[in-house]
Amino acid sequence: MPPQARKQFAQHWLKSDKALNQIVAAAEITNRDRILEIGPGTGILTRRLLPLAQAVVAVEIDRDLCELLAKQLGKRENFLLLQGDILTIDLAANLVNFANFQKPNKIVANIPYNITGPILENLLGTIANPNPEPYDLIVLLVQKEVAERLYAQPSSKAFGALSVRVQYIADCELICNVPARDFSPPPKVDSAVVRLRPHTRFAAQNPKHLDTIVKQGFAEKRKMLRNNLKSIVDRDRLTHLLEQLEINPQVRAEDLSVAQWVTLSNSLAPSP
Repeated sequence: MPPQARKQFAQHWLKSDKALNQIVAAAEITNRDRILEIGPGTGILTRRLLPLAQAVVAVEIDRDLCELLAKQLGKRENFLLLQGDILTIDLAANLVNFANFQKPNKIVANIPYNITGPILENLLGTIANPNPEPYDLIVLLVQKEVAERLYAQPSSKAFGALSVRVQYIADCELICNVPARDFSPPPKVDSAVVRLRPHTRFAAQNPKHLDTIVKQGFAEKRKMLRNNLKSIVDRDRLTHLLEQLEINPQVRAEDLSVAQWVTLSNSLAPSP
């Protein structure tokens, strides 16, 4: 029997072999990979990662689960368990004395849904400050609604500011959907597995400005972009610029691709 899940840590134990296999396959693990697992819980995913990877570093906030994992997996030479909060722990400082666990290059995790946004920012960085040492690959089990926003395409209902912010830094793809019944206890929402591949394909001249206009542009999704951005740029100037860029002047924020957002920002931005 797994330990009782704690509501304060948003714990839900994944019990689907199919979903677990898809998570592991999506991570494309080789014997050279050093995996960071966030919230290993009872270790059901950890046990599948250990035989494949060079090393697995697991960060778990729940002290009781740490005791359980230490007893069950502590003797594995390629397993290192750290007790702490992934949002505040100094990973580099904790790994400095463990030569075999330096600088994990991939993330595989079933993350707490209540801190998905901060975790994404922690792993990827932001438009203005992307992670200077990006991971090769990130595989996350997240709330389905969030997943849909991460991989959404322009002009779709789910495409929003989060889509632009994440896709500016990483390619995102859906691996599989995971229904609530595949967890114990079942959460109130369905979930999905996504794979993120950080990239440097986009380079805004002034990333802070891009971040600002994306936030303002999506402030009211039903309004045209030129109305949402009127506090930043004169409507007539923006209309003229959109026409120059061969973009419909009546466009809404969700209709612009990430590349178009970058082009628009570069055309409007003051020097950084």
